[in-house]
Amino acid sequence: MQVPFHSGSLGFLADIEDSFWFPKQASSFAAEVDWVYDMILYVCLVFFIPMMAFMVWTMIKYTKAKGTKAESQLSHHTALELTWSVGPSILLVWMFVQGSISYLDMRTPPEGSYDVGVQAFKWGWTMDYGAGTFHPELHIVKDEPTKLSMRSTDVIHSLFVPAFRAKKDIVPGRYNYMWFKPTVASEKVSDDVLAKATEQNKGVPWDYDKHQFTPEGYTFFDLYCTEYCGTNHSEMQTAVVVHETQEELDAWIKANSVKPPDMPPATWGNLMYNRRGCSGCHSIDGTKLVGPSFKDLYGSRHGLTSGDEVVVDDNYIRESILMPKAKVVAGYQPVMPSYKGQLSDDDIASIIEYLKELSSTQPAPAEPAMTAN
Repeated sequence: MQVPFHSGSLGFLADIEDSFWFPKQASSFAAEVDWVYDMILYVCLVFFIPMMAFMVWTMIKYTKAKGTKAESQLSHHTALELTWSVGPSILLVWMFVQGSISYLDMRTPPEGSYDVGVQAFKWGWTMDYGAGTFHPELHIVKDEPTKLSMRSTDVIHSLFVPAFRAKKDIVPGRYNYMWFKPTVASEKVSDDVLAKATEQNKGVPWDYDKHQFTPEGYTFFDLYCTEYCGTNHSEMQTAVVVHETQEELDAWIKANSVKPPDMPPATWGNLMYNRRGCSGCHSIDGTKLVGPSFKDLYGSRHGLTSGDEVVVDDNYIRESILMPKAKVVAGYQPVMPSYKGQLSDDDIASIIEYLKELSSTQPAPAEPAMTAN
């Protein structure tokens, strides 16, 4: 499951406005990383351009007519040889030291950093904000150091936020950590713009690429997986929203933690379908993706990889969410991660109600048991 981004370009072009080389500098790392990159680039150009020019000049000057006997002009110049060996070596060591300073800074999260759990899986992200709040988007606070405690449920992934100049591999079987301090807050679009976009996306997954803001109206920075992890690797993308204050972030977490009392279960199930990124693997229009389509799924019968057949009812859906590898539909791979501990019973019941709305069939009622007269 993943956030429903449908374009590889996403909002990346929107970030490129302050620099010819890179996206906007939006973290405390960005300026230093850009400086080291530019320094290495220009040093390389200082050597590369004269060397190539000299090589072209020698090709022209010393070209001999065909058949001319070659001449040997070997000579030895100790001072020159020491200069072109020792000088560049010192320069290389200096570049290494500059890069190491930045690297070691990125490797050491400050004490008291705001900690967000990150689960990576094929092909999506789940951010754990504590107190049972999970969401595919990463929400953090401006000018506050943020630590990501990351794990993978399947293969190697790599989390990369271009605007933060921060990237780290996520290896299955262990926890990996990274941190950054965002320095640019996300903006909020006007209520009119948000309302218009909401109406356009009614009944379909939110189009981040088209609108360039989240369903709640926040502009965002891009977060990618940069380690090829399978068929849908290019769609393993999500949004990073930077809040101005901790109070604003806390309000967002509270609003996304539990189902509002007055919201119909099917509506909450639709939100879960989008927030937990189900649309990345399960369509609602019959299109075959990584997993079976949700259209007319409830009440249908499916063959399993085991050779058995199952009716898609409440119990089967619940089992598939909590233990997705227990009964895998024939023709599909067992790649869905478990959502045990991430979705409440109310969340699962709401998803079931949403699937019922998408289906025109219902499971046949069980036959009454025979009783003796």
